Amino acid sequence: MLDLLARTGKIVAKDVATDLGISEDSVRRDLRDLAGEGLCQRVYGGALPASPAVVDYDARQAVAPDGKRKVASVAAALVRPGGSVILDGGTTALAVARALPKDLACTVITHSPTIATALIDHPRAELFLLGGRVFKHSAVTCGAAAVEAAQNVSAELCLLGITGVPPEAGLTTADADEAAMKRALSARAADTYILASSEKVGTASSYRVLSWEKITGLITDADPHDTVIEQLKTLGVEVLVAE
Repeated sequence: MLDLLARTGKIVAKDVATDLGISEDSVRRDLRDLAGEGLCQRVYGGALPASPAVVDYDARQAVAPDGKRKVASVAAALVRPGGSVILDGGTTALAVARALPKDLACTVITHSPTIATALIDHPRAELFLLGGRVFKHSAVTCGAAAVEAAQNVSAELCLLGITGVPPEAGLTTADADEAAMKRALSARAADTYILASSEKVGTASSYRVLSWEKITGLITDADPHDTVIEQLKTLGVEVLVAE
């Protein structure tokens, strides 16, 4: 099944059961075991590849750094002089902060102490740090206090990180509170763009963040002809290719 998952990018339990002449219960049982080992992410009807972006913060900095820099360059260009942006936490968002011109006059709202620290030496960037319980896995605040703080801000643009981009399920991440925080941040911006380096495309995590109709576009360095990217385009998702 892992070979099938690698080749096709997904497993449909009913189809596998038919092809192998075994029961769907047997397939589901095997998928539960694989998911327990972190080798796949179970979804309704089957499984998708597990996202590599669910490891801890330090480890994630070594995952696809070139792809993150490419995505960050395109995302940073969306922040206009005098504009306002809600910048999510995580390693791709940190790359965006580092890609912002040091002389850019803008307002940055974030729930990530790491992002705020990265912008301290940007003299013309106004910083607003949203407080709350610190979720150390992603170095961000989340929970009720952080969501309430987010409800009192607004911006033109939200740049949101995720861990999984499955076309059918929408955008996903690995923690329920973090997913709620991401929804709260997106709701306070006129436009939301998703930061998704190629290793996240076609993978899934446990908790849904947003459906595709809730976002403005996706920024990715994935091949424009990738099957998942093509599916997203048919759904009407704007894809900004980072090269």
